[in-house]
Amino acid sequence: MNLITKIEHWGDTHHPRWIDILRIALGLVILYKGILFISDTDALLRLMENADLQFVNLGIAHYVAFAHLVGGFLIAIGLVTRFAIIFQLPILLVAVFLVNVQQGFLSVANNLEFGLSLLVLILLIVFLVLGSGKWSIDEWMKKHPNQ
Repeated sequence: MNLITKIEHWGDTHHPRWIDILRIALGLVILYKGILFISDTDALLRLMENADLQFVNLGIAHYVAFAHLVGGFLIAIGLVTRFAIIFQLPILLVAVFLVNVQQGFLSVANNLEFGLSLLVLILLIVFLVLGSGKWSIDEWMKKHPNQ
């Protein structure tokens, strides 16, 4: 077994059921953030103005919104959770380390956003290791392969 298979096996065998509720909540929060991005794309574009990639900003905005909508939904229902998380990680890494650094870590308004972004990033890494859990479509599909 290679390292990734070992991590997946460990995550699948050491996954308490209560953490599935946390996974569902995380997926719903990410989905909600995607809805907010779609409803206010200008705010996302303002966040990315400081980066000198203005011609790419609209594409990045669409990627973020799409990844949050689809990824949040997939994480919440527990379908291809690890795959959905991989698409979320670059967004959260940029949000935590680039956007918050540009706005200043010590600004009062930024502390809550930074803390929440960091919490979501940590939870994504945890669920990347643990997987989707017992209350998920992935688990149901494993138990019912013919349906």
